Amino acid sequence: MPELPEVEITRQGLAPELVGRRITGVTLRRPDLRWPIPPDIAAQLPGETILAVRRRAKYLLLDVAPGSALLHLGMSGCLRVLPADTPVGRHDHVDLILGSGQVMRFTDPRRFGCLLWQPLNETHPLLRALGPEPLSPAFGAAYLFAHSRNKQASVKTFLMDQSVVVGVGNIYAAESLFQAGIAPATPAGTVSRARYGRLARAVKEILAHAIRCGGTTFRDFIRPDGRPGYFEQELFVYGREGEPCLTCGTLLSGSRLGNRATVWCPRCQR
Repeated sequence: MPELPEVEITRQGLAPELVGRRITGVTLRRPDLRWPIPPDIAAQLPGETILAVRRRAKYLLLDVAPGSALLHLGMSGCLRVLPADTPVGRHDHVDLILGSGQVMRFTDPRRFGCLLWQPLNETHPLLRALGPEPLSPAFGAAYLFAHSRNKQASVKTFLMDQSVVVGVGNIYAAESLFQAGIAPATPAGTVSRARYGRLARAVKEILAHAIRCGGTTFRDFIRPDGRPGYFEQELFVYGREGEPCLTCGTLLSGSRLGNRATVWCPRCQR
């Protein structure tokens, strides 16, 4: 599933093509994505100019005067800006037709993504309970330490809780815990403030670096320009169970935490 860096890369790729463009029409070929696309999308967007392309957690928001179109890429979705006469593929479910002679096309083979509507000055229910952005000043040692007290869940599960901090999915949680030297099964409530400081710095550094690399490509994610992301080539633990640690040579261990595959180095992470 695309995680925060992949969604941010998508935002960065779309914004120059969309901001200031007028939407002249909406084509809904499969309105039954993860949730039905609300009628407000087709009613509110035509005739409006896109004012901004924002990201909140793993959601993208296309701002227009009456509100925002709220998009999630699901497990396999992608957004591209294409010439309006580009042939439509089997999994091309939505087009926003632009006055520039192009379309923003939402492609989603598994249909786990969504396109919803957020009226102006309201917060969609999907966004209301989200924690802070990991790249913001609000996320740091003091925040993690305060919110982890008396938590029995593993530190990896805690870090992936979207009400604690948004956008740190399985790949980046595993890599951040490795860089911070923290074993993923450690109870969150036993991690010291100093160690949470190392973890917060690792999360920020790894996410920022992944964004610079264009995200991580395994199966489905491609950037809006059609190119893959290259952070996969720099993974230290994720997906490497049984392989030697790139730091110390110890064979990496693997298990499941919170139903997610987890890999760590038993020597480097305590």
